[in-house]
Amino acid sequence: MFSMSGQWIPHFTSVINWTLRLGLALLNQVTPIDDAWVAILDHSIDIGIKKVLVVLRVRLGALQARGSALRLEDCQCIGIQVSEKTDGETISAGLKEIFEKAGAPVAIIKDGGCDLARGVELWREDAVETVEVIDDIGHVVANALKAQYAKSKLFAAFLSIINHCAKRLRQTRLAFLAPPKLRTKGRFQGISKFAEWAEKIIKALDGVQDDPEYKNLRKALSGFSHVKDFVRCFARSVLKVAEIMKILKNEGLNKANYLRCKGLTEELPERSRVRKRILAWLEKHMLIHGRLGLGDIPLPVSSDIIESLFGKFKHILERSSMMDMNRSVLIIPTLCLGGNAITQSALSSHTELVAWDQTNIPCTQNRRRRIFLKGKPLNTVPKTGEILSQTS
Repeated sequence: MFSMSGQWIPHFTSVINWTLRLGLALLNQVTPIDDAWVAILDHSIDIGIKKVLVVLRVRLGALQARGSALRLEDCQCIGIQVSEKTDGETISAGLKEIFEKAGAPVAIIKDGGCDLARGVELWREDAVETVEVIDDIGHVVANALKAQYAKSKLFAAFLSIINHCAKRLRQTRLAFLAPPKLRTKGRFQGISKFAEWAEKIIKALDGVQDDPEYKNLRKALSGFSHVKDFVRCFARSVLKVAEIMKILKNEGLNKANYLRCKGLTEELPERSRVRKRILAWLEKHMLIHGRLGLGDIPLPVSSDIIESLFGKFKHILERSSMMDMNRSVLIIPTLCLGGNAITQSALSSHTELVAWDQTNIPCTQNRRRRIFLKGKPLNTVPKTGEILSQTS
């Protein structure tokens, strides 16, 4: 800044507008590429009454080149769509517009959401070429664990014991042994830390008999002995599944990793639903790997990178009672930058940003309030969700 403008320090709103202009420029620069690539897509959580659909482009060789899990600099944001409706028709229309500009991927990675599945299928029906669909391994495993344990009486009893334990250990010298909190929504997606805690607690209780601190721990875990065998099996299964996911998320799926993961599933209980679903997923996606003709190149099978992108975006946004999804979504493409991609043309004009905002962002609560406070009659204030350019 100083090298370009001497001692002038820009106002923070100027920096925000420059960032949004850069994000818009990155979207406008999206064109088809020669390399084969996969699209990773997902919806953010609701902010206000809207969601944003984000589509990332990842070259098929990116995972092999990285040698570990994908990073944001390995991705390119090729499309964003803000809307209140997230049904299949809306998603399909958004994908059609995005892929007409960026070209068609060879595969799409998505989670198990019904709206996304419907939207992708509707788009594929009209697609010229066959596009494979990859089910995100994290969501597949979470759903398998849910099917295995969610209705289990022993699991429910275990959770009840743990809740009482947490209350008894809080504000005591043993507070550091309190169990990690389980999410209410998406509980089985982050359950491996919980299983790791359970396994270590069992080892601690088995190994120490006379320590008075451990006697207090046993008292806090009243009733644990009745579910101890179940917990031991549960922890062993969940941690084995976590090992499988670590391979697939960090290294992708190819013949070698398929065999490694298949071998690990044999260590799960034979009648386990989790084992059956993972094996079915492996077989299905090895066929996709073969149809794509990848050889030894690993196929990306995780949408974790887009979750990371949403996490960074939400951290930047300031949440408040009036917060709504607005033009700040243009920050998202800039978070995938891996180098100096700022150009003079991207920052030269504010008019293009205003035009994009009015055409693509449904009317927000803050915008409605500003229009009303300017003296406009209430019946002329646009409804939330209406595109401003169509109502002004």
